[in-house]
Amino acid sequence: MIEKETDIYQLHKKGDAQYLTFRRLDQFPELRHLFTTRWGGRSEGPCENWNLGYGTGHDPDTPENREYNVAVLAACMGTTPDRTVWTQQTHTTNIRTVTEEDAGRGAVRPREYTDVDGLVTCCRNIALVSHHADCNAVYFYDPVGHVIGLAHSGWRGTLDGISRCMVQKMEEEFGTCPGDLICGIGPSLCQDCFEVDRDVADQFFRADERNRQYAKSRTILQDGEERIKYYIDLWQILRKDLTDSGVRDENILTMGLCTKENLDMFFSHRGQKGWRGLMAASMMLIED
Repeated sequence: MIEKETDIYQLHKKGDAQYLTFRRLDQFPELRHLFTTRWGGRSEGPCENWNLGYGTGHDPDTPENREYNVAVLAACMGTTPDRTVWTQQTHTTNIRTVTEEDAGRGAVRPREYTDVDGLVTCCRNIALVSHHADCNAVYFYDPVGHVIGLAHSGWRGTLDGISRCMVQKMEEEFGTCPGDLICGIGPSLCQDCFEVDRDVADQFFRADERNRQYAKSRTILQDGEERIKYYIDLWQILRKDLTDSGVRDENILTMGLCTKENLDMFFSHRGQKGWRGLMAASMMLIED
């Protein structure tokens, strides 16, 4: 069971729904945000019970359940499903600038875009939404320029630098000063649970030699043979990428919650061996 409140995050309850927020981001009247847990909806089985997925992979949930669960998410954000915009995630670094014309896409009407793992906007009263089940949700808030961004950053997105891409896009398109940004990293796999083989570890080392300091290895017995496994700290790599982009270290918030180690609160692709639902991260600017 996770703590209900720390210096970084707070667990909230709205009806049956349980969700997390960053305490520092809660201080801004114009901003709403959250990260859902697995509790608050009406899905069953391995998706029990607040599944915000799309019925992909081993997800046996129904469209009716998802419609209900999306409505719960919207209510927690203080809005309605037709004012949400969803990613279409394929582990890219593609970021879409959301406008009023996108309202409802992925919730109540089809998305006209594909391969989008990041969303950014300065529009008011439109909730950006990404979905997660071990991959990092990275939140970006510019309190000076009044711009928000949300990124789905799995290991591929982290390797390819989606956070750096988001900062660059906010800077170029909206005039954001990276030093003004406040960023948050939501629940995801911790270092001990992000176990990979040498080929994946080598990709991180080739991308940036400094990534070696965020990796450790151990020898395990697998199928009767000794194998070397690597464990990479994606939270620290994200922090490095953000500070490299000009974000101040003190403005980077990490919940430090592992999805696989807390199956009582979170869905986990690795922890549930693919039979799981999806959680969601969301951000919205409102009229202050």
